[in-house]
Order: sequence, then C-alpha cells, then structure tokens
Amino acid sequence: NRDRLKKNSQSYYLIAIRNFLKYLIKNDIKTVSPDKIELPKVNSRQIEILENNELKRLLNIPNKNTLRDLRDKSILNIFFSTGLRLSELCSLNRYFDIDKGEISIRGKGGKIRLVFLSENVKKMLKEYLKARNDQEEALFISLNKGGKAIGRITPRTVERIVDFRARQAGIYKKVHPHQLRHMFATDLLAAGADIRSVQELLGHKNISTTQIYTHLTNPQLKEIHKKFHGKSTGECTEK
Repeated sequence: NRDRLKKNSQSYYLIAIRNFLKYLIKNDIKTVSPDKIELPKVNSRQIEILENNELKRLLNIPNKNTLRDLRDKSILNIFFSTGLRLSELCSLNRYFDIDKGEISIRGKGGKIRLVFLSENVKKMLKEYLKARNDQEEALFISLNKGGKAIGRITPRTVERIVDFRARQAGIYKKVHPHQLRHMFATDLLAAGADIRSVQELLGHKNISTTQIYTHLTNPQLKEIHKKFHGKSTGECTEK
C-alpha cells in the first residue's frame, strides 16, 4: 500500500508469499498458515470491444499490394480468424500447410490447441508469402524503412501496427491486439457457438475466464429490456 501498487500487483505479490508459505509447510518448516494472507478484492475484469463497423474498417484498411500492407492485413485478419494471443502470433513459423487451414499452437502452460484459418485469411497469407523474398523462418517479419526483412516480428511492433492501422481506419480510441482476440470470442458466442468450444479455441484453462464474454453476447437481454422496461411506470407505452 505504501508503494502505491495497484490492487492487481498487490495480489501477485501476496500470491507469491502464500505459495512460499505452502512450500515451507510442505518441507515441515513451521510457519504462518497461507490462509492468513488475505488477497485484496479487485474489480471484475472489463472487456473492451470494437463496434462491428470499426472492426470491418480495421480489417480492410491495409489495401495496397506492398509487402508491408500485405503483412499488416494478414496480421489483423489472422488475429480475428484464430483468436491468437500476441505472443502466439509472433512465434508462428511460415512453413505449414496453409490449404489445410489449421495451425497447432503451444499456448500458456505448454497446452497444445488447434486454431483455424478462414478462407479469406488463407488467401491473404498466400499473397503475403508470395511477396516475400527472404529466408526468414518466421511467418511474420519486421521490415526496415526500405521494406527489407530484418528478423522475426516483435510483440511491440505488432502493437504499433494495430494502433497505427486503427487510427488509419478512423478509430481514435486505443486499440490493441488483445481486442481482436476479444472480437473473435464475442463473434463466435453471438453467432450461437457453445461456450465450451470457445474455451477450447481460446486456450483458456478455466471456463470462468471465457465467461467474461457472455454478458456482451446475450441476444436475449436486449429483447427483455425492450419488452419489460418502463411498463410499470408507463414510460415506454405506445400511443
């Protein structure tokens, strides 16, 4: 508290202390019970998503045939097609069967899952790779000012690309790669996908993590509001 750490940061430190106490107990060293270390209450996680028209503009904004535009368009669209994490995208290698339309991903905790490419993304990747004339193993590469490959793309570079392309698309709120992962999840749930399948596609260990998206995609809530709001006071009665 004196260091003015955010509640989330305080929790990480306290969890580390609790785990250390458990380790001591496991090794028969007398110590304080981990249960005596209480974690601070933190606000529930809030999800920021784009409007559908904003997403459409963003996915289509890199519209030239330069290597940079082909790369950026592929990055934006593969995020939305697969729900990849930023680190997962940066670790992709170029030599896989694009026509098969699936990639094996090693996610958090070493867990393996399959992600799937839309027909549109498969076409984009082929055009992007056809424009490359380097020997880099990475699927996505950083480019110098002259458009030459200078190695595997970094997470920071991808963040800059997403932010730049969002502003180019006329989206002036802060946009980051994880929002495209959010859009992947909300798009599936809004279309009727079951939450367990979405959990698998996202690589979430616990379904409670996936459930944060459900309040954004419940089509019944709007109908309930329309049907019942204001009836008791007469505010919404038709004339």
